[in-house]
Amino acid sequence: MEPIRRRVRVRGRVQGVWFRGATREAALSNRVSGWVRNLPDGSVEAVFEGSREQVESLLEFCRRGPPAAQVEALEISEESAERLVGFEIRR
Repeated sequence: MEPIRRRVRVRGRVQGVWFRGATREAALSNRVSGWVRNLPDGSVEAVFEGSREQVESLLEFCRRGPPAAQVEALEISEESAERLVGFEIRR
């Protein structure tokens, strides 16, 4: 099965609430590859690669985030998969 790739930008109260760490944990438990990072404007950006079901599970997580987060908007774009391996928190 061909993997899919989605780039996500999460806006709201999403920095300083363990969003990146929780996203990494969710990605690892769902066997999704990619990365997550904070952006200077206060949003969080992530790339997810995996099966459609696996990636959809991560997108659903991003719609709510960890308990202390307040997600206001989610922007999702499709990209060509690069067959990433592992999941990292970028600085």
